[in-house]
Amino acid sequence: MDDKPRPSLEDLDSRLRKARGGNESGSRGRLPGTRLGQALHLAIEMAAALAVGGGIGWLLDEWLGTRPWLFVVFIFVGIAAGILNAFRAAQRMGATPLSRESAEERGEGRDERSQG
Repeated sequence: MDDKPRPSLEDLDSRLRKARGGNESGSRGRLPGTRLGQALHLAIEMAAALAVGGGIGWLLDEWLGTRPWLFVVFIFVGIAAGILNAFRAAQRMGATPLSRESAEERGEGRDERSQG
């Protein structure tokens, strides 16, 4: 009925790459975040870890009848996890183009001793 050969996967891959414009860097078209967006991201990271830690502590206290000790312990675990997550996220954000641009604006990133 249909005598046309079916396209191969390599052909499909090349057509997809061409349609995407060759952008295979892994950024998936996302723009770098603003400083406000980055700050909100860090705040949400910390609040989520605190809420999860507190929730786990509360549930364990209800289940084991140890109120409020596990809640207090897991609040501190949540605080520690939130700070660690925010620190890691801040390190990832440190490599964004926005931070490099702002460092260049402040004059950082160049060694004034090497200029003479």
